[in-house]
Amino acid sequence: MSVFTRRVRGFRLVDLIGVGLLVTLILGVYLAKTIAGRERAEIATVERQIKAEQARIRLLQAEVAHLEQPGRIERLSVTYLKMEPVTIHREATADQIIDLARAGPPAKAKAVSAVAAMVNGSNITPGVPPPPPFEANPVRVAETAPAPAGAAR
Repeated sequence: MSVFTRRVRGFRLVDLIGVGLLVTLILGVYLAKTIAGRERAEIATVERQIKAEQARIRLLQAEVAHLEQPGRIERLSVTYLKMEPVTIHREATADQIIDLARAGPPAKAKAVSAVAAMVNGSNITPGVPPPPPFEANPVRVAETAPAPAGAAR
C-alpha cells in the first residue's frame, strides 16, 4: 500500500494531511493578519503623536519668535533693567578698538578662596553676594481692621 491509497477510518491519508495543512495555513494567515492590524494601529498612534509634537514645535517656535522681538526686549530692558540706548560718548572708534585689543583684558584682583576666607574667619565668601542690610528690606505688618459688630461668621 502506498501513501496515496492507504485509508484511515475511511479517509485517505493524503486527504487528512491536506486538511491538516489547510487548517494550519488558515490559522497562520489569521495570526499574521491580526498581528499586522495591531502594528497598523500602533503606527497610526505614533503618527498622531508625531503630528501633535510637530504642532507643539510650531507653537513653541512662534512663541520664541514673539519673545525675541527686538521692540519687546527693548521695552523690557528699559522698564525692568533701567537700561537705555548707548550714547555716542560710550561708543568706540576703530582706533580705540585696536588700542583696547593691544592692552588686553583688564587686570583682576586676586580673589581669596573660600577655604582661605574660612581660615581667616572672614564672613565674606567669594562668589556669594553679601546679604542686604537689615534696614533695606523693612517688614511691614498688615493692620487688621476690627470686624463690624453685626458681621456673621
